[in-house]
Amino acid sequence: MKQSIVNLKPEEISDIIQMALSDHVSFKQINDMYGLNEHKVKRLMRKNLKAGSYRAWRKRVHDFGTRREFYK
Repeated sequence: MKQSIVNLKPEEISDIIQMALSDHVSFKQINDMYGLNEHKVKRLMRKNLKAGSYRAWRKRVHDFGTRREFYK
């Protein structure tokens, strides 16, 4: 099921943001549940978070990804 971020309900957007902010939920799990690939999740996060919060999240995801074989 492919999903567009414009067709999401506000509660779905909130759930996806919480999942993406969690260190325990991968992009694959979000894709399986909502049909959003990593690129779309990043776009949704950029649109819905403050700029500084988005940059901090991306840095955390990037830093963890370089330390672990599988992260997000």
